[in-house]
Amino acid sequence: QVKLVESGGGLVQAGGSLRLSCAASGGTFTYYGMAWFRQAPGQEREFVSAISRSGTNARYANSVKDRFTISRDNAQNTTYLQMNSLKPEDTAVYYCAVDFAALFLSTQSSDYDDWGQGTQVTVSS
Repeated sequence: QVKLVESGGGLVQAGGSLRLSCAASGGTFTYYGMAWFRQAPGQEREFVSAISRSGTNARYANSVKDRFTISRDNAQNTTYLQMNSLKPEDTAVYYCAVDFAALFLSTQSSDYDDWGQGTQVTVSS
């Protein structure tokens, strides 16, 4: 089992930026695919971005493409989500997730094995 701890959420005005971090412990980080999902009140959890084990490949939801960037530092066992040009519709709890198989950059939450507790991002208009 891998423990994931997110940080970096907060309140920001529209057009602003935030960087989320996800620190992993308890496993071999370089073996795993990582992803970010988000869930707004009353809505289902949705895919945001995923990154391969090496960090070479990434996938983004259309709604965040060209605004968000996922990255990872395997030496620090940490995954990041840089969020720029934030919009009120980006308001949600953001969750980090790990894919032990790391076979592909899945957009399905059911393909992920462990989750963090989430960090709140609120974008004001």
